[in-house]
Amino acid sequence: MTVPIAPGVFDIIPQDDQELWRSSYLWNYVEEVIRKTARDYGYLEIRTPMFERTELFKRGVGETSDIVSKEMYTFKDKGDRSISLRPEGTAPVIRAFVEHQLQQQSSVHKLFYIAPMFRYERTQAGRYRQHHQFGVEAIGNKSPEQDVEVIDLLLTLYQRLGLKNLQLCLNSLGDAQSRMAFRTALQDYLRPHLAQLSADSQNRFENNPLRILDSKDPADRKLLSHAPSILDFLNSESKDHFELVQKRLDQLKIPYTVSPQLVRGLDYYNHTVFEIIAGELGAQNSIGGGGRYDGLMKQLGGQDLPTIGFGTGIERIIQTILKQNVATPNPQAPYIFLIALGGNGKQYAFDLLHELRRKGISATMDFGEKKLNKSMQQAHNCGAKFVAVIGEDELNKGKISLKEMSTGEVTEVPLDSLERILNIEMHKKDFLRLWKEMSTPFANQAEADFFIRGLSHTVSQTLHAAESLSSAAEQIRKTFVESD
Repeated sequence: MTVPIAPGVFDIIPQDDQELWRSSYLWNYVEEVIRKTARDYGYLEIRTPMFERTELFKRGVGETSDIVSKEMYTFKDKGDRSISLRPEGTAPVIRAFVEHQLQQQSSVHKLFYIAPMFRYERTQAGRYRQHHQFGVEAIGNKSPEQDVEVIDLLLTLYQRLGLKNLQLCLNSLGDAQSRMAFRTALQDYLRPHLAQLSADSQNRFENNPLRILDSKDPADRKLLSHAPSILDFLNSESKDHFELVQKRLDQLKIPYTVSPQLVRGLDYYNHTVFEIIAGELGAQNSIGGGGRYDGLMKQLGGQDLPTIGFGTGIERIIQTILKQNVATPNPQAPYIFLIALGGNGKQYAFDLLHELRRKGISATMDFGEKKLNKSMQQAHNCGAKFVAVIGEDELNKGKISLKEMSTGEVTEVPLDSLERILNIEMHKKDFLRLWKEMSTPFANQAEADFFIRGLSHTVSQTLHAAESLSSAAEQIRKTFVESD
């Protein structure tokens, strides 16, 4: 009897033809772009455990939030401690920052993570009980420019992945004083309509009325259409911060829509909050978002350092890529497939396979005893770029026929030159790009000076290395001459 997968989760397999977004080659591609983009913006990776003490999320995320009150996977461990699987990434990062006293290393830290999160919720398109998130946390800088850098990083990631038709929604929740004044005004507005609100909104009315703004219930949305705006309650400092965020976005030509009812789903947010939506995702159309949460670190026992971050679901990114028909790389495939004929051919091919892999060339071979046509079919099925047959004739001649699978073109090459030829073929695009750049005239004297300075430094290093080798060779020669 087989044991099926648990509800609300999924496997990621090399290639899933029925649900393409669950194919690991797409996940590898997206994660590579994520890591490159994070590095380009100066963010360093942090990894935290999959589970934490439940108290961390109660204090950090908020006991009245849906995550803590309804969605966490919480259990007692053998030490009778209350433990929860990580439902979001920010509180664990702040806990790690405080515990390891990272503030002593630098005044500003920019961190990123790629990690699974766990929430017990009704499964639907784009929502799973285990989902995977890319997030960043910028710690120690309260300037509006830091807010904009975080937003720009997320939009740059989407742009590099080829996503289109995205909308940036922006709001400010102000400081604690601004939110308290708005909270009172919102409750005063909603109180006469309390019976008309959904059950969830009625429950939130006393403890967390701002979360009512995030309701998706149609009746709630209709009532909220005439609710007061938090932007009218911002004090001068909060208003100045939000205006400068908008000014810097305009400066970078990043379009946005101010959405006064945007609050995000976690209690720790303040000042700037943002969300990016994609129409192709349907009702659950948020692809990523975040905001500022100054004060959270102090709440978790650390210094009162300003912080802003975001989270974006990798599942939703990949699903959006597919729904928008964005071009993606093909599944990973070996660069060359070796087919061995006979005992000597197999022995030689096995050694060659090892050497090619050591030199960074993706290679594979059929270890079985299939007929040639079946091995060729296997090479085609795995997507190999080249195939080479190695048998007694090839070993005697010292040459093989290298076949390019996509064109059918066959080239005879010396066996001992195969590795070098494959390396040239693999990197010819780099050679062409480099040649194109080198053959482009310098635009000005500064470009030329910088190039000459770099070239001179390289030549100098090469000469120094050659002199050192020459000196070492002379010492070795003298040693052996004297010993004779």
